[in-house]
Amino acid sequence: MWRAALTPFLLFAVLLGADIQSQAVAQEQGQEQVDVALVLAIDVSRSMSQEELELQRRGYAAAIASPEVIRAIDLGARGRIALMMFEWANDNHLRVIVDWSLIDKAADAQAFSDRVLADRSFSQRRTSISGAITHAAELLEDVPFRADRHVIDISGDGPNNHGRAVTIARDAALEKGITINGLPLMTTGGPGSQFNIPDLDVYYRKCVTGGPSSFVIPVTDWAQFPDAVRRKLILEIGGFEPEQPLVQPVQFTFEEPYDCMIGEKIWDQLREQFFLDP
Repeated sequence: MWRAALTPFLLFAVLLGADIQSQAVAQEQGQEQVDVALVLAIDVSRSMSQEELELQRRGYAAAIASPEVIRAIDLGARGRIALMMFEWANDNHLRVIVDWSLIDKAADAQAFSDRVLADRSFSQRRTSISGAITHAAELLEDVPFRADRHVIDISGDGPNNHGRAVTIARDAALEKGITINGLPLMTTGGPGSQFNIPDLDVYYRKCVTGGPSSFVIPVTDWAQFPDAVRRKLILEIGGFEPEQPLVQPVQFTFEEPYDCMIGEKIWDQLREQFFLDP
């Protein structure tokens, strides 16, 4: 009987000891501990119009400095996060907008937001989600803070059509314990719509995202964008947990396999038709 009563106490002591040891290591390395190290990877491929690029930037800036996001940070175990943002397009276009920043109060979030608004993006050729994931994973390896969780927040309006297969990049990131969440932009009106697919949200779920408690929030209208980004950040900062139990009864479902190379195939078809560059 006493052994059964003692077990929870011993488990708590082990977890407490591990946390104390983690804090000691972080202090020795001169690193501050944060609840999450979060990379915001935003799409600036040519299928995005200049107006859409501005809407995207303003949406992220408003969400980051919003009272709801500040409250989510305050409610964390450590009350602070590490945040950075970069833009991506083809496999060679990766540009930091705001480097790693510690956010633990409203003034920090506002300063980050101001730097986002002060910058300006110009659309670039091709769409390499795989390149964005690979770069984000490298940034997380060098994050100057000790984080309880590593998360990549990736937004985009089309499937991968440049660089290596997106599933290879995703799986490599997942092996490092990184969670990848998606914000598929299923909007219309921008140039390059011939490269888009109608089920981009499914593509993101099947081919792009993954890791502990990963999720996808699709955007079908730009008016939804600021609220979608705000909700996404709150879930990522708070450590979203799935509603379903982790252990479920065995079920047999037979789904059609999803073609994660659909973006590359669309590009090849259009290249042959219009003599586009490889």
